[in-house]
Amino acid sequence: MNRSAVVLSLLATLASGSFLGTGQTLPAAAGPPGGGDGRGTNILVVGIDSRSGLSAAEKRRLHVGGKGCNCTDVMMLVHLSRDRRRASIVSVPRDSYVEYAGISPARRGKINGAYALGGAAETVRTVEKATGLHVDHYLETGFTGFEQAVDNLGGATVCTDKPLKDENSGLDIAAGTHRTDGNQTLRYVRARHIDRPGDLGRVRRQQRTVADLLARLRAEGALSGPFGAARTARELLKSVRTDANTGLDDLVRIGRALGRLSGERVEFATVPIAVFDHRVPGVGSTLLWDPARSAALWEALREDRPITGDTRIQPVPQTPARTNPAGIAVRVDDAAVAAALRRNGFVVTDTSPSAPSVRPDGPPVIRYAAGREDDAATLAAALPGSRLQVVAGQPRHFEVAVGTRPVTVRTVTYDRNTAEGAPVTSDRLSCAGARHHQAAPQRW
Repeated sequence: MNRSAVVLSLLATLASGSFLGTGQTLPAAAGPPGGGDGRGTNILVVGIDSRSGLSAAEKRRLHVGGKGCNCTDVMMLVHLSRDRRRASIVSVPRDSYVEYAGISPARRGKINGAYALGGAAETVRTVEKATGLHVDHYLETGFTGFEQAVDNLGGATVCTDKPLKDENSGLDIAAGTHRTDGNQTLRYVRARHIDRPGDLGRVRRQQRTVADLLARLRAEGALSGPFGAARTARELLKSVRTDANTGLDDLVRIGRALGRLSGERVEFATVPIAVFDHRVPGVGSTLLWDPARSAALWEALREDRPITGDTRIQPVPQTPARTNPAGIAVRVDDAAVAAALRRNGFVVTDTSPSAPSVRPDGPPVIRYAAGREDDAATLAAALPGSRLQVVAGQPRHFEVAVGTRPVTVRTVTYDRNTAEGAPVTSDRLSCAGARHHQAAPQRW
């Protein structure tokens, strides 16, 4: 398979559904066919959470033994700018609470439920209603297609600064950077039970996987020319279903456009969320989009503008925090510093009754247990200039020893959207550009 268009295959198969057969065509997406309204092209990429067609052996090998829901599991909206010089890839979490389109009486639910109500056509109509964007092309695929696409690329690169384990997906990797095959990569992008539950972390891992594959293919020169693009598109149609508006020529055009883009011209983002656990009777836990920020996101795509750097979509806090201070327990040996950290949202569990007779020379020292690097970075952001010290056997709480220098306590701002889904370009999102990329790749 020529690699100039296989990026599109990867995007399509990141949606973790079932294998869908060969060359199937779905009803046309809502609205007229073609390449958009003159302000770019929008491609909706979904995968269906179904085990239909998978043998027992395949289910065991892919670690997908659970029951499917006949709903979309992952959804990405890919916007290609009119001049084909930029791609914006927006992940839409499956639990987004929206109003379905064309359903009478009016009904609301999780966006992934639109598929069960009316298949691809209802999914497209619901996305168009929720976003105000016209969907020009629709792609649908699943588990086996993803595995095959990654293997056709010679594997993927995944990275993590701490061990990751998720029994549901079968993921179990050590800290570091790893070269993975299709099956291993599938487990990495499907995991939903790492750290805090939910989709945002999983979505970011999916985005990083795509970013790293793009970077590697560019470095290998695999995306430099159009040769074989038509053959690639034909191969793609064997594992991806399209709507009637999407033919071979469309796949060739989209694949070539994606293949020509450098890392700084590919943007990734997740729809900004305001409420992460909105409970609805009969529906369960859902996600509510941030009204202003999500509207700004859709407006930027509608007007064919970049989404990175738009402060209406992603406000830039003065001192951003990687993690939530409300989950960080701290002991401080200075009452004034302790009070300031407590006002900042940290859980200050104890302070020494009196200042120690001898303080460490210089700035504060933050002592913590290995594996708490993100929380340590949040605490260090509140105490600029602090020295970080990993201590074997350190309890779950952090110890702060105030030094001889005057201490400034900054107000840190934690925004889960910033931490897990802020708009970012591919070159910064990839393992090579991420803060935790330090070691040479190792085989998993």
